[in-house]
Amino acid sequence: MIINAQNLANLYVGFNTAFNAAFQAAEVWHPRVAMQVPANTRIMDFKFMLNFPMVREWLGDRQIQSLPVEAYQVAVKDWESTIEVDRNDIEDDTLGLYTPIVTALAEEARKHPDYLVAQLLKNGFATSCWDGQYFFDTDHPVGAGTASNYGGGAGTAWYLLDTSRAIKPLVHLLRKTIELTRMDRADDEHVFMRKKFRYGVDARYEAAYGLWQLAYASKDTLNTTNYAAARAAMMSLTNAEGRPLGIKPNLLVVPPTLEATAREILQAQFIIGDPTAGGSKTNVWQGTADLLVMPELA
Repeated sequence: MIINAQNLANLYVGFNTAFNAAFQAAEVWHPRVAMQVPANTRIMDFKFMLNFPMVREWLGDRQIQSLPVEAYQVAVKDWESTIEVDRNDIEDDTLGLYTPIVTALAEEARKHPDYLVAQLLKNGFATSCWDGQYFFDTDHPVGAGTASNYGGGAGTAWYLLDTSRAIKPLVHLLRKTIELTRMDRADDEHVFMRKKFRYGVDARYEAAYGLWQLAYASKDTLNTTNYAAARAAMMSLTNAEGRPLGIKPNLLVVPPTLEATAREILQAQFIIGDPTAGGSKTNVWQGTADLLVMPELA
């Protein structure tokens, strides 16, 4: 291939087409657990309500709910990934070697928020959220008392979430979407000195904690007893006035090592028990939540 402006432009179009196709086709799970929030500045100040607003019977004048809020600032980060294409490969028409690389670049760019969200879950036992407590903690302030979204234990962590609401347990803060850019002018220094053309992606985003009430974590053994306790704990949460929040956990999140156990709890018709104690019994927890296995939690 003759290296000129037109051919280089055509090359970029081809790379960009392959990138966009792979980006759109990549399967990701973070939109299910993290709401996407557009950012218009480098640092966003979220003001999350410490109590859910509740509807009451209208007797007399309206009662204005002066909901207490807490400042929670999240700084957007810059992300990038760059590849180089050798000039000889362009001249020799061996660009087919780079299409899989561009495809892999697109898949990684699309899936990277998955990794960030998984890190939030993994680090939630020692990282503070908007109320000043660890995201998974036993003493979140609620009115004059406290509430817990942590089941304790010292084993492999698993998580139960309510993802049915407009607000999700986690947040994907997006300032600038992913785009493929190029440095392919023949007079660029790195082309002149090293005969390399560069193509890269960049974006600006971050992941952050949302409402702790919509997430529960435990490091205790994953079994029907502890799963039932987690569901009960979430559904028992109230606002500062003691009214139930109406939380309905619908997603069990586990690392690959707990997949078999999680599938048995959520999908098996029967739970295999001790034959001397009655043997198998009907699994009352079948279908009570969906299952999400996160490889990023391994």
